[in-house]
Amino acid sequence: MNSVLIIDDDKELCALMKKCVEQEQLSVLTAHGGVAGLRLAEENAGSLALIILDVMMPDLDGFQVLQHIRKTSNVPVLMLTAKSDEDDKVSGLRMGADDYLTKPFSINELLARVHSLVRRYTTLNLAPGAQAECMLLDGMVIDKANRLVTVGDSAVELTGKEFDLLFFLAANKGRVFTKKQIYTQVWEEEYAFDDGNIMAFISKLRKKLEPDPEHPFYIQTVRGVGYRFNKEA
Repeated sequence: MNSVLIIDDDKELCALMKKCVEQEQLSVLTAHGGVAGLRLAEENAGSLALIILDVMMPDLDGFQVLQHIRKTSNVPVLMLTAKSDEDDKVSGLRMGADDYLTKPFSINELLARVHSLVRRYTTLNLAPGAQAECMLLDGMVIDKANRLVTVGDSAVELTGKEFDLLFFLAANKGRVFTKKQIYTQVWEEEYAFDDGNIMAFISKLRKKLEPDPEHPFYIQTVRGVGYRFNKEA
């Protein structure tokens, strides 16, 4: 799991990014359109640690590509856009993008984002088909095998679904999920759930886990998008 897929119709920029990312000891695949990019993403699903995805492309735009990717994969996606419009970024985050870079950007900034996303995915996140048995977090231990949670020195009693929700968020810490994404991943059903019920589960978890539920450290709200588990935890 050490490959990066770059999808961008700007061939010169694509070649430059490829050269720079390869210097980080990562193998790089490139595609110059959305359709070709999706094909490579599917063919190399088991080895990808990151997808760098341009928003503006002539066949399928980045948002369309991202929607297809998120149907089958949780691989981190770094989106590139020529727009600095906040609505554009929020749209990408809602669809499951992990980070954004606005063109023009420096190579140093690109590599810093690449390094951060790849490291998080390969060391902290669950690899496809893998399950971490125990997670050691800042002040919290989640024991998946025995379905136990400890905060500080105290055991915390959680319902089955509360544990599943916590484990899902913590296993993907730093990544933002919409309520719909949370429901379909944790409840494993088509989205037909009241947003208020998701909020109620989050509220219950915070009351049980957070030192100060009004100012949560672990489960953070990303306004207008959804929730994430604190990547610093």
